[in-house]
Amino acid sequence: MHRPGTARTFVIAKAGLRGGLRDDAGPDHGTGRRRDGGAGASGSAAGDEIVPMEPSPPRGRGPRVVVISPPFVSHAQPLSVLAGALARTGADVLFASGPDFEGFAQRADVAFVPLTVTRNANTGVARSTRQAVGERDRLDEFLDSTRRGAVSALLTQCRHRGLDMLPDPEGTLARIRVLDARLAPDWYLVDQLSYPVTLALHCLGLRYASFCPGHPTYVPASEEGLFGVPYAWPEAVRPTDDGLKELRQAARAVDAAFTRRFAEVARRHAPAVRPPGRAFALASPHAVLFNYPDFPWLPGRPENGTAFVYGGHCVPAHESGSGKEWEDVLRRLKETRRRVVLMALGTFLSARDDVLALLVQGLRSHVPDAAAIVAAGDRAAALSHLAGPDVHIDDSVPQRRLLGKVDAIVHHGGNNSFTEALASGTPALVLPFSSDQFSIAHDAERAGIARCVDPSRLDGRTAGSALRRLLDETPPGLRQWSHRVGQRGPDWMASRLMGVMS
Repeated sequence: MHRPGTARTFVIAKAGLRGGLRDDAGPDHGTGRRRDGGAGASGSAAGDEIVPMEPSPPRGRGPRVVVISPPFVSHAQPLSVLAGALARTGADVLFASGPDFEGFAQRADVAFVPLTVTRNANTGVARSTRQAVGERDRLDEFLDSTRRGAVSALLTQCRHRGLDMLPDPEGTLARIRVLDARLAPDWYLVDQLSYPVTLALHCLGLRYASFCPGHPTYVPASEEGLFGVPYAWPEAVRPTDDGLKELRQAARAVDAAFTRRFAEVARRHAPAVRPPGRAFALASPHAVLFNYPDFPWLPGRPENGTAFVYGGHCVPAHESGSGKEWEDVLRRLKETRRRVVLMALGTFLSARDDVLALLVQGLRSHVPDAAAIVAAGDRAAALSHLAGPDVHIDDSVPQRRLLGKVDAIVHHGGNNSFTEALASGTPALVLPFSSDQFSIAHDAERAGIARCVDPSRLDGRTAGSALRRLLDETPPGLRQWSHRVGQRGPDWMASRLMGVMS
């Protein structure tokens, strides 16, 4: 019998996925499941030998939903929280991701299915995660590009994207086919950025909803919108016309190449299914869930029958405290300083120890009554000389549990940090480096809920002045938007999604 807090693990037996079923097994089910139309993909990819499988696991009374996450902490964290919320609405939920992410399913109290869909991974600190050959070099190249500013970082990501976005589509198609035959879910919930999985579900004609883990423009709303090009910029970051032109040309070329690749895979494996169309825009025709506030100035969406649901955050409704160790850290810092600032640049950008050092120096020189907690990843040792009675440096911190207990946060504009800080009502200073962070920083500024500086032009004086203003003047829109976002958490999103799935 399943015990709460203990993840049930179902291993789908096939080439490349080892082992059999672990847990109580029940009769097969799934006859009468509805598909999205079309014959679905035929045959199996070369080398994907399907071996005998044990009976299907027992299902609950609600619809069975498989939630698929790529093996990245910043994606698995919100998706697993949403999986737990779906389970609380009555769905029979299984969380599928890389083997290292079973703990996320356990914390969400849902079953776990090991599923590998990409060669990349990030289990918490990107540079400390075991990577495929060449991935560490590309990560270092990306980090170096962020030192040269926004366009440099975005162009580097654009160049890498051609190699990252559709690895092994045939293998992913075969894995999803076997998983579907084995578990017979009624619905899938898939990360929008897990493109091979979305394409596989499309080719197989399986019903799915899309979860957008970042800025809503990750799902282009028009032909003019280009993946990898911010739809708007914060005041502190203004690329030149030539730089923006170069970026748009590179993004348009990747868009066209990616779309051609999608079409080739679909023609080969699912000739009877409608063509996928523009690759970056391929998403569920049923429901697209945005983990993002419904700012009124965001690009409009077509009225085509798709439910576009704007949530607010994926912070669990009930979460344990920060723990005695961190309570002791906070108490020690507050013994000598009146205020505490959390500095956390995410699982990739914590490697920018030069920026973290400038933030600490600026805080000490401009806000002497404030202390800092610094999440430094694998650069914690390199920054240890900055530690003291007013500065605590660690490789990782329980960010969600510290928000609300600190007076401000400095973050990189990643969507999890943005929405978690907003939900907790914590004032934020945003330093966008790459990806959708510039769009998020723009929205945060426009809504009056955070302030922004350009990390590529940062010095101690700029950092200190920005932190002093943030601590002395609460952003004017923070209270209003924090209240609205707080009402649209994972349980709210799950209930809206279940309305579609039912």
